[in-house]
Amino acid sequence: MKQTNIFHIALLTFAFVFFTFPVKMAAQSSAFVYVKNNKFYADNKPYYFIGTNYWYGSLLGLEKNRKKGIDRLRGELDFLRANGVSNLRIMAGAEGSGMINGVIRVAPPLQPEAGKFDETILEGLDLVLAEMGKRNMKAVVFFSNNWEWSGGFQQYLAWNKQVPDDRKTRKLTWDEQRDIVAQFYACEPCKENYNKQVNLILNRTNKYNNKKYTEDPAVMAWELANEPRPMRPASNEAYKNWVSDVAAMIKSKDKNHLVTIGHEGYIGTEDMKLYEEINADKNLDYLTIHIWAKNWGWFKEDKVAEGFPNVVKKALDYIDRHLIVAKKLNKPLVIEEFGLPRNNQSFDINSPTSLRDSYYEKIFAILAQHSETQGNLAGAAFWAFGGTARPIENQVFWKKGDEYTGDPPMEEQGLNTVFDSDKSTWKIIKRYGKRLTARKATSKK
Repeated sequence: MKQTNIFHIALLTFAFVFFTFPVKMAAQSSAFVYVKNNKFYADNKPYYFIGTNYWYGSLLGLEKNRKKGIDRLRGELDFLRANGVSNLRIMAGAEGSGMINGVIRVAPPLQPEAGKFDETILEGLDLVLAEMGKRNMKAVVFFSNNWEWSGGFQQYLAWNKQVPDDRKTRKLTWDEQRDIVAQFYACEPCKENYNKQVNLILNRTNKYNNKKYTEDPAVMAWELANEPRPMRPASNEAYKNWVSDVAAMIKSKDKNHLVTIGHEGYIGTEDMKLYEEINADKNLDYLTIHIWAKNWGWFKEDKVAEGFPNVVKKALDYIDRHLIVAKKLNKPLVIEEFGLPRNNQSFDINSPTSLRDSYYEKIFAILAQHSETQGNLAGAAFWAFGGTARPIENQVFWKKGDEYTGDPPMEEQGLNTVFDSDKSTWKIIKRYGKRLTARKATSKK
């Protein structure tokens, strides 16, 4: 009898440990977004999302009027969640200060000097991640930038004397910028400075929720940079090696989160073969594309309406061409930037957005179709959310002290931003957000 009781107790103990421990671990791990075959999963269900670019979200908690910035952040997150947006692409931190390439960059910087960090700046990222976690929202965090508006690669090169003195602050020509930024991938001290910033962020513990960043389910993915391009074909091999090395480094330090490049697609590499090769890397979980009709000349100047059929045709073709690669690699694809100016390219917040609305509708419809057929297109994030900020009348560009909108300082304020007052646009976003949510509720693993 004594032996039997001991046996039963041991058996019950084993059963308890065996069955409850895996369940607990599965429940914990399911909070993170992961990839299985060609799609994302979250909470053990397929995860398809509408997102937005909210790069300045990590800066709102750092404003001089702290309460105003925090109130704005919380109010805007509530607004986004209520309108079907569940995924936000945000900036980890800026590099350097002052003028660069003819514009004032965003501030305050995380890395004000080469290899020296102001860790209090990460309290802004702490805050937005903690608040997103409360709302069951997911963040894609990019570590640096191919472009100058947050310092980025050009700043690393300037610190390491790869930029001639006469080119540090003046506006560069496109060829000059390409020649300079292409050097980043072969600049060892530049890459070391970048790696220090990445490691600082990955080792961070959030002061608001006491979670290590690497253990926080509010983070969906780490992104190497915003639109990192080789810039010149001569740097393709160094670029490819850098992508592979950084992705491996991140994965070695964080097993919970996804990693992606932050890439525009073949317009960024100027070569579809290179785009496929870099994304085939085992440490990269999904592909991204960006679609920029205005920047890529799909319509002429302010003639948005006249060029709109061409914009739609080229955008759909661009998506299809990259979906072929995603299917070949069996990975999800995210359209993580797309946008269009208001009608007539007006910066007036009261001007109509019917063309933009139609454009959004067409892209979200493709996403919804993929969610219903378990396809590779897993998310679409519009550029960009401007929340409660407003363009300043008779002032085209951002000035120090202005509220941040979705348009970075080198672009006209109000160019591509969706403000909280753009009711017709939000009607479309909310409708498709509900459609994706309803689909998720009926999906099986």
